[in-house]
Amino acid sequence: MSPPMAPAGWSRWLVPPAALSVHLSIGQAYAWSVFKPPLESALGLSGTQSALPFQLGIVMLGLSAAFGGTLVERKGPRWAMTVALVCFSSGFLLAALGAAVEQYWLIVFGYGFVGGIGLGIGYISPVSTLIKWFPDRPGMATGIAIMGFGGGALIASPWSAQMLESFGADSSGIALAFLVHGLTYAVFMLLGVLLVRVPRPVKPSGDGPGAVLDGPQVSARSAVRTPQFWCLWIVLCMNVTAGIGILEKAAPMITDFFADSSTPVSVSAAAGFVALLSAANMAGRIGWSSTSDLIGRKNIYRVYLGAGALMYALIALAGDSSKPLFVLCALVILSFYGGGFATVPAYLKDLFGTYQVGAIHGRLLTAWSTAGVLGPLIVNWIADRQEEAGKDGSSLYTLSLFIMIGLLAVGFVANELVRPVHPRHHEPATRPKEKEASDVQ
Repeated sequence: MSPPMAPAGWSRWLVPPAALSVHLSIGQAYAWSVFKPPLESALGLSGTQSALPFQLGIVMLGLSAAFGGTLVERKGPRWAMTVALVCFSSGFLLAALGAAVEQYWLIVFGYGFVGGIGLGIGYISPVSTLIKWFPDRPGMATGIAIMGFGGGALIASPWSAQMLESFGADSSGIALAFLVHGLTYAVFMLLGVLLVRVPRPVKPSGDGPGAVLDGPQVSARSAVRTPQFWCLWIVLCMNVTAGIGILEKAAPMITDFFADSSTPVSVSAAAGFVALLSAANMAGRIGWSSTSDLIGRKNIYRVYLGAGALMYALIALAGDSSKPLFVLCALVILSFYGGGFATVPAYLKDLFGTYQVGAIHGRLLTAWSTAGVLGPLIVNWIADRQEEAGKDGSSLYTLSLFIMIGLLAVGFVANELVRPVHPRHHEPATRPKEKEASDVQ
């Protein structure tokens, strides 16, 4: 399954489309909410139960990326994309069977467990290869691919809704929609499998492909023993927790904030707000990560965490007085959320080199799994307690917003503590190059 080395004159700009074919597919995960109401109605589920496939999928994303990262690095991007294709598509096919026979546990197992493995392996599959092709602009390169994960829901959400409208929202209609998803995504992801190439292990002059082993190189095993790794783990976890806290509760939050105003937010307007947040999430992944190539990774995270805290403060203190202010601050926060995902592979490359950056990235994504539970838990639990206490409107979220400010401050401090990795963690000068050559043969 080793991908062929690129022939002479082959354009490195063909690699981002290969990565996008995978990330746009697995980005469907953010559109799971489209299936929640039909599943609840067809199978008699609660809201908590209907969320289980998505929650398990995100947990498995982090775990499979962490435990499979070294294997992905060793086997190469074509192997990883193939595994992602098989698992992600098979997850949909199992979910289709579960819906057809009305066995919800099979939907949870298929989409959440099996499909979640595809999410994790697919997410990290192109990262190392992109950085090797674009050592001069790693933030931009990874941003292009990871932008696809953020934008996948923009395609999947209306497409899934249209299928449910055409096939029906009963169990057989849901099963057919899952089946079409599984087969279509298999074909689309196959394009990435066939297109991906690795650069020749030749060290040219300048910053072209192949000049990627310059500087310190740190193995994944050594990286997790460094304080730099755990500082970045905290940085990513805090940034994601803050962003997902708004993303998961976006529609009811904007509705509650302006429920008592002279112009309350309608259901359609709330849905439009969610779409805007998805667009900001996607745009931030390419825009902010590209900016990091110019101003540096540490500086861009200062922006994510420092300006993000300011945006939360504005929402908490004055968000219910102005819809434009609320929407603008939320869009900036979600752009930082997406940018944080897209920039972190380049940050890892700067600190640990390219030797096993994919494996290190996989281990770091356990921060995402943690934040995926922590963010919604903070916002939902506090909102429920405040409602039980008789509060309503924006007061349901004030405490949550200030907690998010505190978490971003913790992340800001962790980012400031990041320093170059101590030489004792570096690999011997020849080992990474020897390993690189063996990986692409």
